Amino acid sequence: MEVSSLSPLSGQILKRLSPHLRLKTCSLTSCVRDTSPGLSEDVAAGASFPVSPRQISSPTSPPPISIHSEEDEQKKTEEIKEAPVVSPAASVSSPPVISILSPKATQMAGCIRMCEHKHKAKAKAELSLRQEQQERLVATVSICESEQLKRYEELMELKQRQEYQSMRDMMEKETQESLGRQEKLREEHRHRMKILNLRLREAEQQRLREAELERQRQVEGRERHRAINAIQEEVLQLNQLLQPRPSTHTDPALDHTPYITRGNQLCSQVSEVVPASADGKFPSVEDLTVAERALQEMRSLVRNLQDEVAQAAERKRKEQEEEEEEKKRHEELKAQQEEQKKNAAQSAKEKAKKQGLQTGADDSTLKWYNALQDAASLCAQAFDELSRAKDTQTKKLKMELQKAATTPVSQIANISGAPLKEAFDKIDKLLSSRPVTSAGKTVSTSQHPQGLEFVSYKLAEKFVKQGEEEVASNHSAAFPIAAVASGIWELHPTIGELILAHLHKKCPYAVPHYPPMESGTSVEDYQKVLGYRVDDSKVEGQDSFLKRMSGMIRLYAAIIQMRWPYTGKQGPHPHGLNHGWRWLAQILNMEPLADITATVLFDFLEVCGNALMRQYRGQFWKLILLIIEEYFPRIEAVTSTGQMGSVTRLKQFLETSLRTKQIPAPRSELGSAFFKS
Repeated sequence: MEVSSLSPLSGQILKRLSPHLRLKTCSLTSCVRDTSPGLSEDVAAGASFPVSPRQISSPTSPPPISIHSEEDEQKKTEEIKEAPVVSPAASVSSPPVISILSPKATQMAGCIRMCEHKHKAKAKAELSLRQEQQERLVATVSICESEQLKRYEELMELKQRQEYQSMRDMMEKETQESLGRQEKLREEHRHRMKILNLRLREAEQQRLREAELERQRQVEGRERHRAINAIQEEVLQLNQLLQPRPSTHTDPALDHTPYITRGNQLCSQVSEVVPASADGKFPSVEDLTVAERALQEMRSLVRNLQDEVAQAAERKRKEQEEEEEEKKRHEELKAQQEEQKKNAAQSAKEKAKKQGLQTGADDSTLKWYNALQDAASLCAQAFDELSRAKDTQTKKLKMELQKAATTPVSQIANISGAPLKEAFDKIDKLLSSRPVTSAGKTVSTSQHPQGLEFVSYKLAEKFVKQGEEEVASNHSAAFPIAAVASGIWELHPTIGELILAHLHKKCPYAVPHYPPMESGTSVEDYQKVLGYRVDDSKVEGQDSFLKRMSGMIRLYAAIIQMRWPYTGKQGPHPHGLNHGWRWLAQILNMEPLADITATVLFDFLEVCGNALMRQYRGQFWKLILLIIEEYFPRIEAVTSTGQMGSVTRLKQFLETSLRTKQIPAPRSELGSAFFKS
């Protein structure tokens, strides 16, 4: 048989064959040795390249594009790598063989490849068709969805319109109802306005009636006020007539003391009515009746005195005539008459001593009082240049000095311990010309030549003002203020004298002294001398006056018994309990005044009674017994029915003290326990 040979195009076919097919064909075909060199080269060249049937049939056509995917190529590559490799020894030993496909197999492979291409083309066509269908389906679904969205939006718009329409209907309905209610309220308002107008007219008529009544009451009150002022002026003028005149003063048989005492009592009684009517209130009919009764009594008193004066003058004239007639004949009778006159004068003095007390302070007390007032006046004159300064710097310094002096005193109330000592130290430094800090500024009395006098005067004035205001409202504040004042008094005696001067000027009952009304003095000026506050011709009320006097007497009673505990000095008190004993004895030697005497006695004994009891013991109880038995009835005699409050308090205090033989210490008295902190 003739050996089959490969065609020249078999190399290209073999190039196109996959390695997997080449291995298979190698095992199926036989080996043929070609002697021709051209054939060997072609076989060698085509051993690794498969050729598709399309390339065989149409060699001139371009090679087809491979449709193998990358995964197929990777699988083929892995199969080639896994294919067995023929060793070089075997190739040397055995002759080279070439595996070829038969034409039928080649044709079959070409058909398979063509079939694959057809199926791939068909798949591509079906895929593109399905993509088109899918796109049409997506477009259809999108159109349906957009239509549904439009229908939904139309539905929502319809619902909104319906809701808006329902809300508008509801609002219209509510508007109609509101209009109906408003109309109803307007009707009710008109009805109420009619009622209110009726009431307003009635109220206006009532107000006019009340205004007319008030006007009539004020007219009557002013008339009573003028009448009381006229009565007081007449009473004071009549009281001047009770004073002994030079023409009658030499008559020893005429005693003016009972008339003067009763006249002073009547003046005080009228003065108590006038301040009550000067507080913006009009005097009542009872006040006017009291004043008229006092005026009638004063007139009868003056008439009685004038009768006695006339009788005394008549007796004196007769006696002078008898003396002239008998002078020539009876010298001895004249001597006897002179002796009788002396005896009568002595008996009159003894009678006056038994029947009445002093109407004013004694000469030594008045001399002491005037000396203190003169010292205060000299101190005020010493800083006259500073007080009248007009330049801004000096005015500012004056205000800072005054603030530095008064602020520590204002801070003293119920404090104790370190705060009280701090206030004391500030005052001491200021009076010692050392710098102190006040309101964030450092000041000293050495900054002005008159600074020390100015600070001393203002400080003493502030202490008395604290008693007048703070102690009057808070009785327990008297003791810390008195402790500081006593300590400052001990270190700086001038301050003590100024405190007494200011105290006596504002409260003459602390002397004690009842200033008489001098000729030419107006009623307002005399009331200022007595201690009343007079602002724009209006005198303060009796209650306010007694409250201020009580505060200052309590401060004075606390000062005479308090000592500053932190001082190193152990000397006597600068103004101790002996002055309290002198004050008590002096006021018991004076005729009592209505209301004020009972008030100051009660306040003084309540604050200072315990200290006087421990100091004087038996003598003190004798004095208390004297007050109860002899002096208290005099107080009751000059006190009217509406002024018994202070008298009742004094009576209860005296009776309780005498029954228990003990004067209770003040509830807020300062002692060692007070300064323990």
